[in-house]
Amino acid sequence: MNKKEIKQPATAFASPRFCNTGNFMRMERVNSAEGLDFAIYGVPFDTACSYRSGARFGPQAIRNISVMMKTNNPIHEVNILDYLKGADMGDVNIIPGYIHPTYDAIEKFATEIIEAGAIPIALGGDHSITLAELRAIAKKHGPVSLIHFDSHADINDEVFGEKYNHGTPFRRAIEERLIDPHKSVQIGMRGSLYDAGEFKLAASLGLRTIPSHEVRKMGIDAVIEEIKERVGDNKAFLTFDIDFFDPAYAPATGTPEVAGFTSLEGLTFIRGFEDINFVGFDIVEVAPPYDHAEVTSLLAANVVFEFLSVLALQKKIGKR
Repeated sequence: MNKKEIKQPATAFASPRFCNTGNFMRMERVNSAEGLDFAIYGVPFDTACSYRSGARFGPQAIRNISVMMKTNNPIHEVNILDYLKGADMGDVNIIPGYIHPTYDAIEKFATEIIEAGAIPIALGGDHSITLAELRAIAKKHGPVSLIHFDSHADINDEVFGEKYNHGTPFRRAIEERLIDPHKSVQIGMRGSLYDAGEFKLAASLGLRTIPSHEVRKMGIDAVIEEIKERVGDNKAFLTFDIDFFDPAYAPATGTPEVAGFTSLEGLTFIRGFEDINFVGFDIVEVAPPYDHAEVTSLLAANVVFEFLSVLALQKKIGKR
């Protein structure tokens, strides 16, 4: 990156929002995370999905509709780029069809961001990519807390006889000691299961899983408080599968599940995380070929924006 000030995106009053350069929120495109607080990057890999493919097109679809996002968050009363320096670093050069060399490429890319002192923010891609991100995170920070929003727990030992799949990343992450399951929380699991004992399996692995029906009984505020209490002062990685939302709000995903959450409910969760020490984030499983009017990509872009707003608020009030 050139040693110059990171500027605000062009205002929509001066430059039409359809004049997009292909970067998230029209931020600058850079080649290094030096001097940044956060770095956006894409991971267009969907070879490890089990039903619908198409999440390889997620990063660019999220970027395209992110032109709708302005920099001011009225809930937190922050302009994210008044408090944070950030930019888009483009995509990881993944290897379609080959998960392990792709993992190596993701880990290397994320490690460079982390070593530069920035928070890596990945646009997926299927959920298998999170394992490689966590490898990079753990090299720097040790086992972190995982805050996992999803309709699936992704703790299978194997899928189709394979250990590495979008249904297995957090089983592997626990085995590799990338996350501390006793300080981690999974939220929103629902739908029919291959194994009726999946929630018991999660507990046996040390995870706290709060399925959808339990979230409804507890209420969002109570769930947020439990998440904060469980994570405590530990460093945390937030991973957000777009199928956490009901297909009415996010139809474009590989393995949709009914009876999910509204867009407002999902964003409300993120807005409550100002006390958590985040060191990484991703949004995964956006599959644009199944979208209608870009509603799924737009929701994903808003999820990223709300996460950035939390980081900006933390900077504003001296927590970062």
